[in-house]
Amino acid sequence: MTDRGITPVSMSRYDTDFQGFSDDLGASFKRYGFAVVSDHGLDEQVIEAAIADAKAFFALPEAVKRAYHQPGTGGARGLTPFGTEAAKDAKAVDLKEFWHTGRELPAGHAYGQYMRANLWPTEVPGFRDHLYGMFEALDALGRRILRAIARYMDLGDDYFEDKVELGNSVLRMLHYPPVPADAPGVRAGAHEDINVITLLLGAEEAGLQLKDADGEWLDIAPPPGALVVNIGDMLQRLTNHVLPSTTHRVVNPAPERRGFARYSTPFFLHFNPDFVIETLPSTITDANPDRYAGQSIMAEDFLTQRLKEIRLL
Repeated sequence: MTDRGITPVSMSRYDTDFQGFSDDLGASFKRYGFAVVSDHGLDEQVIEAAIADAKAFFALPEAVKRAYHQPGTGGARGLTPFGTEAAKDAKAVDLKEFWHTGRELPAGHAYGQYMRANLWPTEVPGFRDHLYGMFEALDALGRRILRAIARYMDLGDDYFEDKVELGNSVLRMLHYPPVPADAPGVRAGAHEDINVITLLLGAEEAGLQLKDADGEWLDIAPPPGALVVNIGDMLQRLTNHVLPSTTHRVVNPAPERRGFARYSTPFFLHFNPDFVIETLPSTITDANPDRYAGQSIMAEDFLTQRLKEIRLL
């Protein structure tokens, strides 16, 4: 259990008490914008192999890594070097570098205009198999969680299925190097995620915090083997803020941990690029009028707009 009580919801209830699982998960999202999912069922060997390969890649010489950076692409695939991304309106850049792996599309698919081909470093044997294995595992788990969200929102369990089946989702392998005492910024400035939902596997080093509804910062420290899931801006917009996209950050470590790197693996689940985000009628009430009346937007356009705000485009 985390400080001040985000109670983990066990995935073991998914097949035995789907309604109860969905109600508890949805209640956590409605209250915090975040949930902690225990017993997620992901293969630990798949996770460990992908993280080991990411660590091996980040340990390569800077010049070797930079060969996998594609400027002007929003960091969609390959490496985004240290000191590139910044939270919206932040003065200092984040103290991190990361690698993006996305969906492999069938040859000639129409979504090829929106989704770039993956890059695969030849310096780390097995990198492609391990990272794409992780991508597929998290993609499948994310779709299961969306079924529970659909149940909670009374949308019909399959509501999201045809809207995310070829979503522009990305697996991010994150590396936060050791932090010098005079570092001008933080590992990740306060921000909200752009996408539908984010699935985050626990990091070895602490630092993740969310901003509670009362404005207080709350430490998120999931128990071993648990997953942190949070609502992104696209789903907040679709649900007229019934499910909030909560501000969160990764703070710098205590002095005794500054010499240690931090690794984490968020999976950003996205809608299909041409899905039009339009407020769900069921979320519009007298108490919660439509915040986006006449402002429907295609998922790809929303993503592009936001990538510019965080200096990736």
